[in-house]
Amino acid sequence: MNRLGLITNLLLTLVSIAYPLVWLFSSQTGQEASVILGILPYLLALLWAIKARLQAVGWQRYFAMFMTLLLAIVALSRSVGTMYWYPVIINGLMLATFGGSLFSSQSIVERLARLQDPDLPPKGVRYTRTVTQIWCGFFLFNIIVATTLIFTQQYHYWAIFTGVIYYILMGILMAGEWCVRQVVMKK
Repeated sequence: MNRLGLITNLLLTLVSIAYPLVWLFSSQTGQEASVILGILPYLLALLWAIKARLQAVGWQRYFAMFMTLLLAIVALSRSVGTMYWYPVIINGLMLATFGGSLFSSQSIVERLARLQDPDLPPKGVRYTRTVTQIWCGFFLFNIIVATTLIFTQQYHYWAIFTGVIYYILMGILMAGEWCVRQVVMKK
């Protein structure tokens, strides 16, 4: 990946994480943060557009183009309420990507594992399929929690969940999977 791609991915990650936290700060302080909140959908749309332009793989390009279009609509509608759905849509697309890979010859986690070990043993293939299923459960859980918080208008908790708790849970899942993988692959 070239330097522009790395910078784009880094900024996209930081802005995506920051959005719920900016919303929370905005709801508590007022005007200055609200201006930033209004700019974020444009910034996210721009970053996704750059990512779409840089992607070589078809499905990744289409995913990035879809996100660009979605965020452009959100930005032009000037409705902060539509941005609540951004984390739900991201998790939905991740669920579709990971879940869809379970119906192909190699799950997405297996494809990633084969980058390090092209001759993945059958035990490793089974393990990666299980890990893919666990990630699907994780994405589904996030969709359910975020959607429930939106429908019940618990926006303060939505901001905390999508801006903090979600990433803590993701880190725990990644660290836990890494620990389990060390044990499983040694057997």
